[in-house]
Amino acid sequence: MVDRFIARFGEEKIALLHSKLSIGERYDEWKRIEKKEAKIVIGARSAIFAPVQDLGIIIIDEEHDTSYKSDMTPKYNAKEIALYLAKKGNFPLVLGSATPNVDTYYRIEKSNGLITLKNRANNSKLPNVEVIDMKEELAVGNRTMFSRKLYDMIQENLKNKKQTILFLNRRGYSTFVMCRDCGYTATCKKCNITLTYHMKENKLKCHYCGYERANFTECPECKSKNIRYFGTGTQKLEAIINKTFPEAKTIRMDIDTVSKKNSYEDILNKFKYENIDILIGTQMVVKGHHFPNVTLVGVIAADSSMYMSDFRSNERTFQLLTQVARKSWKRKRRGKRHNTNI
Repeated sequence: MVDRFIARFGEEKIALLHSKLSIGERYDEWKRIEKKEAKIVIGARSAIFAPVQDLGIIIIDEEHDTSYKSDMTPKYNAKEIALYLAKKGNFPLVLGSATPNVDTYYRIEKSNGLITLKNRANNSKLPNVEVIDMKEELAVGNRTMFSRKLYDMIQENLKNKKQTILFLNRRGYSTFVMCRDCGYTATCKKCNITLTYHMKENKLKCHYCGYERANFTECPECKSKNIRYFGTGTQKLEAIINKTFPEAKTIRMDIDTVSKKNSYEDILNKFKYENIDILIGTQMVVKGHHFPNVTLVGVIAADSSMYMSDFRSNERTFQLLTQVARKSWKRKRRGKRHNTNI
């Protein structure tokens, strides 16, 4: 987004605010905004507090995204603050999304503020979407996480030098670790939810509060060695892909691989410019990126998010899968999206 705005308005007019900036960089950007040297502020949710002097418009892209609400202290919702500022300053607030929240859509429709884009970029069409029931695959002996059709289509893409995105909205290697003798399951001391196993660090982590502990090979309760790992995350998916398609160049993008500064951009650039065949990732891979050579998107465990403890889980699942579907398209011919439902 920054590159696009710089190309249009010039670098001197753009200020950037996000958590990966150093304290010095953040201070410099803050002062540029305060002195009116920067006319456009681009940033994550905290950018809503930028000291803009003559604010004329606020644009919230992908307004359906849950990350606009901060669960950390101080708790706030950037969309609510934006609405307050817009009302106070009497200027427009634009909420953009291809899959807006139902309540947002309802309120804007009632206020006669709904603006609809009837055509997609370059007049492209949505790709063909196919749902594969993995229960039927299991009945004929397929015990892998890929349907036979998805496997064949990945092979076809590799042969034709086209790129593939595999989406699994679970990071880590296994979703929980359990003792098969006594049933003990490793849980977070703070959240009381199951800890996810991360093989590279050999640690168990809580994806809610960040708590982590060393992995165990002996049950803390009954001292049994019969420890088993269940569920699949992006780390395990990457390992399976490397084993199944050894000739393919793969790269993974989730919160574990983008922890370093500029690593997010590095991964995207590698996938786009260095002939990477398969990108494996969580919902990060559906954040508005454009990859012209991607003609296949596979969703693993597509229905898993419907069983989250969230009253909006069905709505969130629809938004997520629709956003994923938009990743596979071509200007002159339709891309293919393969939705593997486990």
